[in-house]
Formats: sequence, structure tokens, C-alpha cells
Amino acid sequence: MNKKEKEQIIADLHQQVEKVKAVVLTNYRGLNVEQMNQLRQRLREEKVSFNVVKNTLMKLASKGTDLEKLKDYFEGPTAIAVAYENPVPMAKILSDFQKTQPLLEIKAGIIEGRVAPKEEVKALASMPSREVLLAQILGEIQTPGVQLANMLLSVLQEMVNVIQARVDQLEKSSAGRVSDESEQSAQSG
Repeated sequence: MNKKEKEQIIADLHQQVEKVKAVVLTNYRGLNVEQMNQLRQRLREEKVSFNVVKNTLMKLASKGTDLEKLKDYFEGPTAIAVAYENPVPMAKILSDFQKTQPLLEIKAGIIEGRVAPKEEVKALASMPSREVLLAQILGEIQTPGVQLANMLLSVLQEMVNVIQARVDQLEKSSAGRVSDESEQSAQSG
């Protein structure tokens, strides 16, 4: 690779890592091509890129970005997973893959601009998806409103029942008076 090609790769990498939501560095030593392709495919389905990058090029490309905080982890065989959106699926896929292929080692990551050690990346993998979290939050927000609406509806229903009972009582008493008056008319006549 000549100097111009290296400069282009560095510029491309720099541009990629500037826009990321999350990055996870892995050590892939011991994985074969088929296993790497399986992992790439699973990550690609979640719009996560996974590339093997020379450490020296990555150190140069990371200058001036959040990824520069991980420069100490650019040692040995390094592959970088990059998520431009939600980092949870990326962490889940890497953690799940590591369970079946323990040779994949999660080194560390950058999540929303801060360094995340491998334990934190694994913890992120156990979080529910963004959609599930939003549904849970919405449910919690709606619960008091639903309870209040049910209580008000119950009070209104009781009030309607009391009014209906009073109407029935008045109709019964009115019907009783009408029949008393009819009897009195019939007797006097």
C-alpha cells in the first residue's frame, strides 16, 4: 500500500468514526473466515459495520475523535464494530457471538462519546431494545391517567345509578298516586 492509499484509508476511517453512536473494539484472533463472515452478516442486518483495521492506521484516523480515547486498545488483531444508530443491537450480537465463539474478545468501546469497558458493553447487551424501553416508559406514563379515568368513570356510573334509582322511585310513587286518584274517582262517581 502506497502513501496516498494509506492517507485515503485514514481519511475514510476518520470520517466514519466522527459520526458514530458507538464503537466496540474486538480481538478476533483464532476466528476463521467463515466465523468472521457470520459475525459480519449478523451485524450488517442491524446496520453495523465490522472491519479489520491496521492498528497504526486506526490510531491515525482516530485523532480528534472520541475513538482516540481507545488508542491504548489498538494492539494485537483488532476489528472494529461501528454503530451509527442504536448501540444495543451491536452489543447484543457481539455478546451472543462471543458465547458461541469465545475466541472473540471484546476489548472496550465508546458509547455516546464515553469509554465503555468490556463489562459495560456486555451490560448494554442485556438492555431491552429502544422500542421496548419506550413502550415501558409510555405504559408508566399512561398508568396514572388510566387509573384516574377509571376512577372518574366509576364515580360517574355510581351517580348515574343513584339518579336512575331516584327516577324509578319517583315513577313508582307517581304511578301509585295516579292509581289512588283513579280509585278515588271511580268510588266517587
